Amino acid sequence: MGRFGIKINWDRLGIAASLACAIHCAVVPLFFTSLPLFGVNLVESKGFEYSMIGAAFLIGILALRHGFRWHHHRYVPVLLFVVGFGLLVGKELVADHPVWMVLLAVAFIVAAHYFNYRLCRRANHCHSSDCKH
Repeated sequence: MGRFGIKINWDRLGIAASLACAIHCAVVPLFFTSLPLFGVNLVESKGFEYSMIGAAFLIGILALRHGFRWHHHRYVPVLLFVVGFGLLVGKELVADHPVWMVLLAVAFIVAAHYFNYRLCRRANHCHSSDCKH
């Protein structure tokens, strides 16, 4: 349970954030190319890009840390997340990044959350009396 009695599934939130990032990177430029005519330029906003990457990182770390620490102790989700996040950061370093780079990054990050979720459900236990569930 969270601080206010709300249980947060960080893996589901991580998958949703990753998919939102993919939609932003792949679809938004197609629909919002006319926004600069009205003075709005979210597509090229580095601040927005960095905040999305930061949110994906924070959610991912929280979800994977919880699953690793309290449930499964497996490194596969962490490794998948590191590869996906590396691709996500790498696409920011490439001036004209290809769409496949974004899709591959999101696929790795979603896979990390999926495997973390599955491993947590398979373990379905806590290791000590100080479990935070």
